[in-house]
Amino acid sequence: MYQPIPDLDYFQLLIGDSDSIPMLEAAASIALDACPTLDLQGTLASVDRLAGQLADDCRGASTETARLQRALRFFYVRQGFAGNGQAYYDPANSYLHRVIETRRGIPITLAVLFAELARHVGLDVDGVAFPGHFLLRVNLHEGIAVIDPFTGRSLDRTELDRWAAPHGVGAERLLVPASDRQILIRMLSNLRAIHTLRGQADLLAKVEARLRIVQGDAGP
Repeated sequence: MYQPIPDLDYFQLLIGDSDSIPMLEAAASIALDACPTLDLQGTLASVDRLAGQLADDCRGASTETARLQRALRFFYVRQGFAGNGQAYYDPANSYLHRVIETRRGIPITLAVLFAELARHVGLDVDGVAFPGHFLLRVNLHEGIAVIDPFTGRSLDRTELDRWAAPHGVGAERLLVPASDRQILIRMLSNLRAIHTLRGQADLLAKVEARLRIVQGDAGP
């Protein structure tokens, strides 16, 4: 008789090999805590459809810079993705299927989606766990472009140095690519803070269980 794998066991399988984490699927699966009937494969299929549309948009773009410009226009203008400034601390902003449905999210979820789409058109994109505001780093032949995923804007050196100043280091020290595990930990930590603030004990316990797994401590 068919027995579905428990959500936490499934998550543990997804992140078992740090060198080959299916980042999009692992990030999307976090929403199963709040939405246990979520069609996870349907969410992944939605991203695949967006990736196909972006690939069509990028036909004829012969340089990385041109593909990046088209990807940004596709994501933020044509598809209407944007930061949810009106309800920043809504937990739905951390659930990828809801971000796809509403076209609203927080920097880290918008970054995960944009990076996945951009890689489909040959761009080398990393997430950056910049203090207080997740960023995207696009590695181009011409240099590095740093994107604010909340707005889609490219950030120049002066602005990055201003953001870095309160932390006592130069911006270049903070633009190190984040690993998939670090991204998942930050997503889960955001949800932990939200559930704590809202007094949602059941969801908090589920998020903390996922954090133990991704941090390498699956014990009680």
